[in-house]
Amino acid sequence: MNRKVTVVGAGHVGATLAQRIADRELADVVLIDVIEGMPQGKGLDMTQAGPVEGVDARVVGTNDYKDTAGSEIVVLTAGIARKPGMSRDDLLNTNYKIVKECTENAIKHSPNAIIIVVANPLDAMCQVAYKVSGFPKHRVFGMAGVLDSARMRAFIAMELGVSVENISAFVLGGHGDTMVPLPRYSTVCGVPITELLPPEKVEAIVKRTAGGGAEIVGLLKTGSAYYAPSSATVEMVDAVLKDKHKVLPCACYLEGEFGITGLYVGVPAQLGAKGVEKVWEIKLTDAEAAALKKSAGAVKELVDIIKV
Repeated sequence: MNRKVTVVGAGHVGATLAQRIADRELADVVLIDVIEGMPQGKGLDMTQAGPVEGVDARVVGTNDYKDTAGSEIVVLTAGIARKPGMSRDDLLNTNYKIVKECTENAIKHSPNAIIIVVANPLDAMCQVAYKVSGFPKHRVFGMAGVLDSARMRAFIAMELGVSVENISAFVLGGHGDTMVPLPRYSTVCGVPITELLPPEKVEAIVKRTAGGGAEIVGLLKTGSAYYAPSSATVEMVDAVLKDKHKVLPCACYLEGEFGITGLYVGVPAQLGAKGVEKVWEIKLTDAEAAALKKSAGAVKELVDIIKV
């Protein structure tokens, strides 16, 4: 038996994530959903791609949480998708109930798992999974900053005409309109973009990054992003399974870091086999710190509504 990762939710994000994990042969994947037949069909389809791709990892679809037993990682992607005109806040009550139920069921069969939350609104849903599971904070964290930073890197590459491999970017704060892209810490071969682009170009990239998800929703009209979110999530799964001690921007539960307490907010985190090994407190300007505080305030408003 290979290592096991459970992906809860067989929609676009969950299914694409399952495929990416299998294609990298990181683990066998259990894809679970409430819709009968859908995870089974997608899992079988991916398994049949294995001989062509030269992949021996298995993807098993199920509607029964018993099949998820013994998972090292549980990724929560279940929830309704964002629709045109719908803010992440609008998703709150429906996805709260879904994430609560999924967490309760998953931990019954994988009490030692690490939980990675992908469901939106991301930071509030991390809070739900953390409180419901009763797990220590280092074993529950969320995917947001990796995706937002990838979007920022893509926009920088488009503007400068350079390889995305040359670009590093950092985005902190809540996964929403109040996120905090940090141009000073966003570089091309170590050179900050603030030295490579005029202020108006930098500001345009920052603005487009914050609205990156909404831009895709507006274009698709009947769904939301899933290619980049699944890629961002698999980078986190890879860091945990391979004990990489990799520093990635993640939604972590803070207890005083950056002056924030009792909330999940996007910060630089070192990921390894135990989950979040440490939060890296980078120096912020007064304006950046104020923006992060504002973003945390937006997260707190959601958390207060659902009372977790």
